[in-house]
Amino acid sequence: MKKLKFLVSLIMEENQYQRLHASVVRDVAGRLGVDVQILYAGNDAIAQSEQLLNTIHSPATRPDGIICAPVGTTLMSVAKRAVESGIGWAVLNRECDYITDLRRNSSAPVFFVTPDQSEIGRLQGRQMEALCTRGGLILYILGPAGNPIVDYRRSWMLTTKPANIQVRTLTGDWSEQSGYKAISGWLQLRTSRATAVNLVAAQCDDMALGAKKAFEELTEGEERTRWASLPFIGCDGCPEAGQEWVRRGLLTSTVVIPSTAGPALEMMVRAIQTKSQLPESTSIAPASFPPLEKLGRPSL
Repeated sequence: MKKLKFLVSLIMEENQYQRLHASVVRDVAGRLGVDVQILYAGNDAIAQSEQLLNTIHSPATRPDGIICAPVGTTLMSVAKRAVESGIGWAVLNRECDYITDLRRNSSAPVFFVTPDQSEIGRLQGRQMEALCTRGGLILYILGPAGNPIVDYRRSWMLTTKPANIQVRTLTGDWSEQSGYKAISGWLQLRTSRATAVNLVAAQCDDMALGAKKAFEELTEGEERTRWASLPFIGCDGCPEAGQEWVRRGLLTSTVVIPSTAGPALEMMVRAIQTKSQLPESTSIAPASFPPLEKLGRPSL
C-alpha cells in the first residue's frame, strides 16, 4: 500500500494557534505513518488559493487529501477542483454550506471540523462578567473584517455579557502586531487616555498580548500602571502560549480551543483507508482557562 500524503494549509506562521495546528498534525502524521506538508499563506487569501491550486494541478505534488484553515472565504472553487481530482477536502474552524453539495458526487472524504464558535463567544462573555462585576467599558479587539468567525464570536459574546458592560471594538488580524497596532491607534485619539476602561479583550491570545505590550510601551508613570493593572483576556489557549501567559500573569484568562487539525487528519486517514465517508461536520468544545469559578462567580 502506498504511503498517503496530505497538505495542510494554514493562515500564518506568526499566530500561535496556527503553529499549534502544525505541531499537532506532525505528531499525528508520525503516529499514523503518513506524510504531511504544511504551507502557510502569509495571511493572504489569494496566495493561499494559488498555493492550493498549484498543488492540485501538479501530478507530482498532488496529495491524497487537503486540510485547510481558510484565510478569508471558505475556498469553495478550490474545494471543487480538489474533489474533482479525487482529493479529500477538510475545512478547519469554519462551517461550510457547500460541503453538502460536494459530498453528493465525491468518493473522497469531504467534511469540516470546527470548535463551537457560539460557545467561544459565550465563554468570553462569562469571563467578562466574572471579571467586571460592576460593569464598565471593555475594549474588544476583533479579527479581520469579513471573517465569519469574527462576527459569530462577537454576536454570542454580546448576547451573554451583562447589560452594564459596554463594548468598544477595535480591529486586528490575529497577529500580536495587529493587537499592538490597534491599541497604538486608539491611544492617539484625543479622549482615549481619559477614558475609564475596565478590561481589554481580544479574539485571540496573540492580539491580547500585543495590546498589553502597547499599553506598557506607549504610556508612562501612573498611566502605565493603570493600564497594566487591567484584566487582559484572549482566546485560543495554546498550552505553550495562551495558557502559559495566563500562568505567568501576562493574561488574566483565555478560552482553550483544542486544535482541530489533528482530529481532521485522523478522520481523513481513516476514511481513505476504509473507503468510507465521514460525518459532514464535527464540533469540538472549548473551555475557559482558568475555569470560570476561579475568576469569580458571575452575578445572577
